Amino acid sequence: MALDIQKIRAQFPILHQEVNGKPLIYFDNAATTQKPQEVIDALSNYYHTDNSNIHRGAHTLADRATRYYESTRTLLKDFINAKEEAEIIFTKGTTEGINLVASCFGKKFIEQGDEIIISTLEHHSNIVPWQILCEEKGAKLNIIPINEAGEIDFEAFENLLSSKTKLVSIVHASNALGTINPVEKIITKAHQVGAKVLLDGAQSSSHLEIDVQALDCDFFVLSAHKLYGPTGLGILYGKREVLDAMPPYQGGGEMIKEVTFAKTTFNELPFKFEAGTPNIADVIAFGKALEFINELGKKAIKAHEDELLSYASAELSKINGFIPVGTAKDKVSVISFNINGMHPFDVGMMLDANGIAVRTGHHCTQPLMQRFGIEGTVRASFAVYNTKSEVDALVASVAKIAKLKNKS
Repeated sequence: MALDIQKIRAQFPILHQEVNGKPLIYFDNAATTQKPQEVIDALSNYYHTDNSNIHRGAHTLADRATRYYESTRTLLKDFINAKEEAEIIFTKGTTEGINLVASCFGKKFIEQGDEIIISTLEHHSNIVPWQILCEEKGAKLNIIPINEAGEIDFEAFENLLSSKTKLVSIVHASNALGTINPVEKIITKAHQVGAKVLLDGAQSSSHLEIDVQALDCDFFVLSAHKLYGPTGLGILYGKREVLDAMPPYQGGGEMIKEVTFAKTTFNELPFKFEAGTPNIADVIAFGKALEFINELGKKAIKAHEDELLSYASAELSKINGFIPVGTAKDKVSVISFNINGMHPFDVGMMLDANGIAVRTGHHCTQPLMQRFGIEGTVRASFAVYNTKSEVDALVASVAKIAKLKNKS
């Protein structure tokens, strides 16, 4: 059954405003999605009625806050099909999840001469932590090349694999181009040489069905704010046996079992990796975002977004001077492009003057932009609340901008 997009849009208060005298058209969803009213209300309601620290209190507010907080962990277990709640670690977001693995897995399991594989498509957050780790350990960072369409060279990936490969950390879906990587094949091949695999699911989690057990990935990271939830929050999923073998990330309260000045013993999962007072209100609100997605259904959301992607790609390609960047066959709803002879920032400012919000620049993927020999792109990214009429407005604006450039 088709989604009622106008009914969905009514749940997002931020969408009903004007920007520069024009109705807001929000096409910057790959950077962050907007929040439905129930998520906003959940944040407010926590501080109005339930504000208390969790897990350690015996009083009613503490018990209530703890139950709401942990119910989000259960929702997340089901959302990605983890085996158990203990495999879900709350973090500040995708970036912290990757850094946690780099720090803890890296400390114990990466040694001099070992190798880690990433791809040319990676966000800086899936490059820099591994560079730091490799410099510290004397390990080597290998890079999977991509073709002109923005797809990884799978044969090159296979050639990089060896007994020295200890970890493959790869983006599931590119934030800059929308490319969906063949992660099932990547995981299978990596496991054949004994390597662990981390999937960066910051983009894929909002568009694709995620089943970590079927994928058989060792780690999976995502961010709440790309799933209609609050900022500053995400999760690290890890297989229990791998998480159990890793040392803690931070020391402090909650992550301990017993502390003496002689020795400290650490708590069980997931608390071993969750030191200190957590982001309680945002975790509870994230639960409402997950319920919002579950109610609509991932398949229906993806079908709508794919329709917008196909329509926008076809219409924009008719414009003289439109240059697509990243034309993979398998994509999430992201279109990166340039207009011949124009800087992406200038295009973005002109679109903003028409009330259209897009992202411009290198999208925290500078090596990827260097691969294509460009400074950056204009990126339009779609979510469930976007419409064809909004795409028409984008196409009309881009056509006018390109025409102005052609005249000059």
